[in-house]
Amino acid sequence: MTLANMDGGVFSLAVIQFDPSFFWHYLLQPSQGYLQGLALTFGLAVAGQTIGVVFGLLAAFARLSRAWPLRSIARGYTWIIRGTPLLVQIVFVYTALAAAGIFRFHDIDLGPFTFAGNIQAAIVALSLNEGAYMAEIIRAGILSVDPGQAEAAKSLGMTYPQSMRLVVLPQAARFVIPPLGNEFNSMLKNTSLVSVIGVQELLLSTNTLVSSTFRVFELLLVVATYYLLLTTAWGLVQSRIERYFGKSTAATDGPSFLERFAGFRLPIEADDAPEDL
Repeated sequence: MTLANMDGGVFSLAVIQFDPSFFWHYLLQPSQGYLQGLALTFGLAVAGQTIGVVFGLLAAFARLSRAWPLRSIARGYTWIIRGTPLLVQIVFVYTALAAAGIFRFHDIDLGPFTFAGNIQAAIVALSLNEGAYMAEIIRAGILSVDPGQAEAAKSLGMTYPQSMRLVVLPQAARFVIPPLGNEFNSMLKNTSLVSVIGVQELLLSTNTLVSSTFRVFELLLVVATYYLLLTTAWGLVQSRIERYFGKSTAATDGPSFLERFAGFRLPIEADDAPEDL
């Protein structure tokens, strides 16, 4: 449809063509390929986050080490990864390393399954990226623990690894768990970037359906809804985990998931309000 403006010119007004039945069909009855893309998205997020935590733990210990070579390597790692876009890192790991003859990812046959090379590259890139951020989170959590705790463990005859494993890290977990949950939330969304190297995750599965149905708006709305459902479900899990790890603290319970989602705190009842000293 066209409309005339005050100067006599003409401009176009696009009308959104939305098919509700098509949208609800693919949202509530996704195809097998769509479900496989959804499962791959979740699997990439779990694998990338898990390995990223291991990388982050090693890098955090290296940053806290007294050996300057380890500190320098860890600083360089976090500087490079945090200073470059994740999309560039994914393409670099899969394409640039192979083009330079340094390393090429090949498909691995695991019985009836095939571990594709681009999926391997995606997990490596996501893990390396996540490790740089987790290194700073874990290091900050360790430094937040009172140094007297480590000294007390040492006075009891514990070695450094024992004091870290039994005393420091359990206390640091209270500070690490909340940002770790936020990082996994971001990981779920960042998996969409690996579609650039041909990984058939949720977004690329959607683009495949778009090319065959030409229903761009409806299908992209479907994939956005799926990502929203994934992150919302994880938000519920994260809220339970945070309450579990924070139940031993003297502080009152933090905001619930609904309160955090809505952006406000419910009013404190008179009986629950702290007494003035």
